[in-house]
Amino acid sequence: MGNRLSKIYTRTGDDGTTGLGDGSRVPKDSARVEAYGTVDELNSALGVLLAIPGVPPAVQAALESVQHELFDLGGELCIPGHRLIKEAQVSELERLLDEFNEALPPLKEFILPGGGPAAAACHLARAIARRAERRLWTLARAEPVAAEVSKYLNRLSDLLFVIARVLARQERGAEVLWRHDRKR
Repeated sequence: MGNRLSKIYTRTGDDGTTGLGDGSRVPKDSARVEAYGTVDELNSALGVLLAIPGVPPAVQAALESVQHELFDLGGELCIPGHRLIKEAQVSELERLLDEFNEALPPLKEFILPGGGPAAAACHLARAIARRAERRLWTLARAEPVAAEVSKYLNRLSDLLFVIARVLARQERGAEVLWRHDRKR
């Protein structure tokens, strides 16, 4: 393990730059920092979701594993050229997607974000995952990014959508459906 932080502030970022894991310095608003910063935000949103009482154990276990992998993914983005996310992790997300989706009825309408505290928090995490994916593609237009990273974020946002459905059904009995025919 690298250096442990014993002093939290360093003053090195006061000039608008930040250090990457390889020791180089980049602007704090660079595409790379935006990408791994959004992954960090996503991980924090999952932490909020997991702090809500009543999250089913299977969801808890899946998302705790995802949190570790998101930390790895952020590390991969923080160290140019470093690889931590593998195709097997993408496959595991697909397996979880299939497992959680199996018991759900087919969708015929769009779902509004909500359905209870945990479902709403999961929808928020899903939206952040989509933003992280967009930030990743911005980075990928300028610098090489491993294909597994974009696949991982794409599958993760799908998984979070399915888990939000599971949570809404647990908390409320059903999802909140968009009513396209409502009076405007």
